[in-house]
Amino acid sequence: MQHTLYKTDIVAWANQQAALLRAGQLTELDLFNIAEEIEDVGKSEQRELANRMAVLLMHLLKWQFQPRFRGASWENTIRHQRNKIHRRLKSTPSLKPLLQDEDWIQDAWEDGVDGASMETGLTNFPETCPWSMEQVLIEGWMPQ
Repeated sequence: MQHTLYKTDIVAWANQQAALLRAGQLTELDLFNIAEEIEDVGKSEQRELANRMAVLLMHLLKWQFQPRFRGASWENTIRHQRNKIHRRLKSTPSLKPLLQDEDWIQDAWEDGVDGASMETGLTNFPETCPWSMEQVLIEGWMPQ
């Protein structure tokens, strides 16, 4: 029953599992799927950080490679993404090592380049990020 409910209505399953926990009915818990969901929370946090970083990198690329189109909208997006990234890192400090992980950085970079290419039509972006993550996250820093 639990596995079926997990596959057909995850919200009902989650409510059921929470009720079982609160009632102390530990032997009734769907431990395998609970473990999966706990792992997914961490993956979701990582995806959120990667998505925000990709958007930030995309706008920094547009800022550098299309200076005639610079404006308040891009600047606001850059500031907003930096703020959200800083908040995410403050609330989930275990994500900070990702900013040193070359594979993670490359994935975020490629997503940022893809977005910038789609929005600008340009294809001459560097293959790897020319900026450090510390630089990218400095409030007010913009590539020239």
